[in-house]
Amino acid sequence: MLMARAVNAQLGITSSTILNQQRQIALFSEMVHSASLVHDDVIDQSDYRRGKPSVNALWNHKKVTMAGDYILAVASIMISRLKNDDVTLCLSQILTDLVQGEFMQLGSKESENERFTHYITKTYRKTGSLIANTLKATAIMAGADSELSELAFQYGRNIGLAFQLVDDMLDFVSSTETLGKPAAADLKLGLATAPVLFACEKYPELNPMITRRFNEPGDVEYAFELVHKSQGLEQTEFLAKKHCLEAINLARQLTPSPYQKGLEVVSEIVINRMK
Repeated sequence: MLMARAVNAQLGITSSTILNQQRQIALFSEMVHSASLVHDDVIDQSDYRRGKPSVNALWNHKKVTMAGDYILAVASIMISRLKNDDVTLCLSQILTDLVQGEFMQLGSKESENERFTHYITKTYRKTGSLIANTLKATAIMAGADSELSELAFQYGRNIGLAFQLVDDMLDFVSSTETLGKPAAADLKLGLATAPVLFACEKYPELNPMITRRFNEPGDVEYAFELVHKSQGLEQTEFLAKKHCLEAINLARQLTPSPYQKGLEVVSEIVINRMK
């Protein structure tokens, strides 16, 4: 909604009809996000979500999977009612990216040189695409040209990547009470995130552990220790800050308004969050 109002201010739009249509896109993004978390809990067989029992722990897999599907179905109906083909295409891409990102996470057999590119692409598809494409769709809904729509997209892409990089960093530094999930949860799922990939530069013994997805006794604990001994966390934070600064630079290209300032504040919140 910040992007909607910032774009509307730039284009001189005061129509409540357009703002309401943009709000439908915001609702869509929240519903897709919720559905993806519901499905994630089934895939990861997680018992907790942000410190509370996950739907997966409360109900069986079939009910939870169908619940996630239902949320997506209702969200899709909402978007079809906007009757804007460009917006529909843009938002449909999110669902494609989410599934592709999940497949990338399930099977990671790429070479050592390809791992970081694979990780960033997966991160964009699972997290960045949702924010980038909903913000682009919001701009399209306002009648923005391709340049302004692309600005909205790139702002969302950078915010999404930064958010996930911080999330991956917090997995190594936050307590269960703060983060709402056990420390080293990603390692326990066999996932090599940015801190681990950066740590590989100093400790190449991590590479075989990544290949076997940390499934041998002691792998998780040893990898956790090596990440803390390396510069992996600092390098991850640096990259997240780089994306946040890029998002701020993009926001500053918009017409000054309280909403444009709000987009800058979002970047600061993303980099400074602790949970």
